[in-house]
Amino acid sequence: MKKKLGFWEIWNMSFGFLGIQFGFALQGGFMSRIFQTLGADEASIPLLWIAAPLTGLIVQPIVGYLSDNTWHPKLGRRRPYFLIGAILSSIALFIVPHSPTLWIAAGLLWILDASINISMEPFRALVADKLPEEQRTYGFITQTLIIGIGTWIASNLPWFVSELGVSNQAEAGMVPMSVKVAFSIGSFVFLTSILYTIFTTKEYPPSKKEKIKINKPWNLSSMLIDIITNISNMPATMKKLAAIQFFSWFAFFTMWSMANPAITEHVFNAPYPIESEYNLNDSIEKNEFDRKNLKFQDASNLTGAYMGIYGLSSMLFALFFTIYSSKRLINRKGLHMASLALGGIGFISMYFITHHSYLNISFALIGIAWGSILSMPYAMLSSSVDENKMGITMGIFNMFIVIPQIIAALGAINFLSGLIGEETINTMILAGISLLIASLLNLTITNNKAIR
Repeated sequence: MKKKLGFWEIWNMSFGFLGIQFGFALQGGFMSRIFQTLGADEASIPLLWIAAPLTGLIVQPIVGYLSDNTWHPKLGRRRPYFLIGAILSSIALFIVPHSPTLWIAAGLLWILDASINISMEPFRALVADKLPEEQRTYGFITQTLIIGIGTWIASNLPWFVSELGVSNQAEAGMVPMSVKVAFSIGSFVFLTSILYTIFTTKEYPPSKKEKIKINKPWNLSSMLIDIITNISNMPATMKKLAAIQFFSWFAFFTMWSMANPAITEHVFNAPYPIESEYNLNDSIEKNEFDRKNLKFQDASNLTGAYMGIYGLSSMLFALFFTIYSSKRLINRKGLHMASLALGGIGFISMYFITHHSYLNISFALIGIAWGSILSMPYAMLSSSVDENKMGITMGIFNMFIVIPQIIAALGAINFLSGLIGEETINTMILAGISLLIASLLNLTITNNKAIR
């Protein structure tokens, strides 16, 4: 029987998520900026992002299966994957902003996202491994608290280091030093926070029955059969949650890929100047390009900082519900439904912004939805599935995070937002509509064990 853990024990086992979120926040807040700086036009940005969800689709169920069937005498079941992913992610984070060409940046995004997924997927399973059922909502919300801290700090890094005097200006086709320094800091934080969790957290050893399963030889075909069997036998509650996840993550992928071009253009009136439209050998045109480029880079810094507000908001959401859930049960369904609706309103409100300071309100509402997305679905799921298959279950469940992102990247964002209008800001309206649909789909959840 699993014993109840104190706050600091749960904090220690979740602390590695600080680094993981540094990676995701830097990727989500600034990869589109890097792509634009290296010459990508707005219409091609979602497709350049396709590497991220594709790697998740492949990596997450495989890592989930492997971690269920691993036991290392010193590192345990989940921690070997934390370590492997952390080392690879830290290297990729350091290299990404130094990409000399657009195709290299897109390839490095592929490597970065695969590496982050190797670390991230087992963290969800670790909560179910370590905590009794009555503490799981508490555990997932504590993870969300740490994720919020990481999102807020990492999203502000380029702005912060430029305030310290690091240059935010660069030649055409070059990423500013402020972004390079921010990614280097993220690389260090990623590795050290994962190591902290590895050294402060122990895992329960496998039972005799689990040892027999772990010691059995396995091959690729048996792994694929097991994954396919678990997909086909998903419980009804898991299928309903998958639909909610689909629309939730479609919205957030739209934000990560399109918020920078949408907000710099619509709110700051500072779109990225297209290099081919200027004769950079002419001093007057080069000065005009440099002026507009600096305006775009400064607006991008502020956009990233405002995006950090959704991390701060999700952190406050998690802090309140960490305290609340430590002593009381939460209606997970009602909370998730309301949170997603507020996030949808936050996205749609961006279209009506008359001054950039109002972005604080938009992203604060989005942060409430983000805080709920990172905790409530996993808490509901963990109460509805087999504990002995938690790794592979979380891996399969996370497929419904990446499938909508792949669909979005392959043209759904451009097509659906185009139905609203040609302006890039319409992508944020599309994100809002998607979250409102996800909110309403919570009405399909009827399993009382999942709800509470």
